[in-house]
Amino acid sequence: MHQKADHRIPVLIVGGSLVGLSMSLFLGRLGVRHMLVERHSGTSIHPRGRGNNVRTMELFRVAGIAPGIKAAASPLAGNHGILQTPTLVGDAGEWLFKQIDPGGGLARLSPTAWCLCSQNDLEPVLMENARALGGDLRYSHQMESFEQDAEGVTVTVRDRSTDERYTVRADYLVAADGPRSPVRHRLGIGQSGPGDLFANVSVTFRSKLLADVVGDRHFICCYLTDPEADGALLPIDNRERWVFHAPWHPERGETLEEFTEERLLRHIRRAVGVPDLDVEITGTASWRAAERVADQYVSGRVFLAGDSAHEMSPTGAFGCNTGIQDAHNLAWKLAAVLDGWAGGGLLETYGTERRPVALATSARASARSVEHSHPGFAPAPGVGGGRRGGILNVVLGYRYPQGAVVGTDPEQPVVPEELRLAGQPGSRAPHLWLRRDGERISTIDLYERSMVLLTDAPDDAGWHAAARRVAERDGVRLDAYRIGPGADADLTYDTESAAGPVDWTRLHGTTADGAVLVRPDGFVAWRSTGAAPDPETELREALAEILRRD
Repeated sequence: MHQKADHRIPVLIVGGSLVGLSMSLFLGRLGVRHMLVERHSGTSIHPRGRGNNVRTMELFRVAGIAPGIKAAASPLAGNHGILQTPTLVGDAGEWLFKQIDPGGGLARLSPTAWCLCSQNDLEPVLMENARALGGDLRYSHQMESFEQDAEGVTVTVRDRSTDERYTVRADYLVAADGPRSPVRHRLGIGQSGPGDLFANVSVTFRSKLLADVVGDRHFICCYLTDPEADGALLPIDNRERWVFHAPWHPERGETLEEFTEERLLRHIRRAVGVPDLDVEITGTASWRAAERVADQYVSGRVFLAGDSAHEMSPTGAFGCNTGIQDAHNLAWKLAAVLDGWAGGGLLETYGTERRPVALATSARASARSVEHSHPGFAPAPGVGGGRRGGILNVVLGYRYPQGAVVGTDPEQPVVPEELRLAGQPGSRAPHLWLRRDGERISTIDLYERSMVLLTDAPDDAGWHAAARRVAERDGVRLDAYRIGPGADADLTYDTESAAGPVDWTRLHGTTADGAVLVRPDGFVAWRSTGAAPDPETELREALAEILRRD
């Protein structure tokens, strides 16, 4: 059947929302030809999934699209914190938190920061850049069926605008097709977790007077707690466009038909505390929050990513960020295998690494909802009882104890008790400001297209020369950089940093005779804390294990 396919492509992505578009962007950056099919006619029209965390923004920075995202996000650039209050009239209530980074300490850890950009504003930026990189993005095209064999996947697609069908033969299929994933169901992959947590009816509306009621309380979200009209209010432009999430209780037999326009108008006005508030409803959408994780992420040549692989409570915006980071983890591995510098076994590490992250993060998201008393959420016993407190250790500090890494402790927790980014294998490599040819860059900017070996300058232990030989002789994409203050350094210290120059070896947990190997996704793959009798052999062996090279 696949011999007669209408299209042949290395990667087919099913689903064109945030995760599918991010997958297209990352593959395009790596030069991987691909096609994306999405059954809807265009990008999201509903404002949701707005919190892009610092790790996601690092990925978008390296991909070159952070400025475009910040421009799209400009209406909400001054919004911070979550307010909880009975109504918005008066000054009652409290801030659950007022600033994401109150002390400004995040600048020591990352070259970027959180960005509040709603999905309907973010997706067009992703789509434009993915297409500019050669992505074949097909909206109003729906996957109808697929069959896989040892060499690839054959997919039948229907053009919904013409009702014509065609076949696509791909080496690999990435399913970013949402929580009800047809691909996951077709594969028979089950899910684990508590399941549905709560449900909401999301209402977009216009109100010119609401901005005066809100005043200078420019929140990300406000939880309104009137027992007869609770819900969550979110600004879209801080002027007249807003979103309100009204609790919906299907478990009590409540139907969507009961949420009439009259009821929603009355609910919003009472929740805000202004009986005659001008409210013009412009749209409604129902959604359910859930905690579920697929039992496996990889089945042959098919991979699950985003909501098809995991569902999480919305508090903390963990779900969309986890999905985008799924795509980033998988993209470099697909590129490495397709380019021939990694073995096919590398792709198995996608599930080994990302599924434990989803399990830990989804539990943390539920705990965050309990912590913040999310409207409509009455957790069952045992749900949301995980560790609480700060979220940076979840956002930046998660680790891969097993996978495409060497020198880790497989028993260590995926999310550590405290944030510690010190160059440990399996952790996100530390951020450090450096200079390259006079340009100020972060170490994070080095990681995208190749494995990267960091050594000291001068490199008396021979790691740098060993890396050059391995790259040349073995065909591995491997760049090597010597860091130091002298003329023999490829990267020099940035003397204008607020904290002053920081010794890279101390920051990465090694010595001047050691070396640190970082993956294209910015995670430390292997580390030698000192010299080796035969650095070329040691490096070659580490790469063979990491990349699953035969």
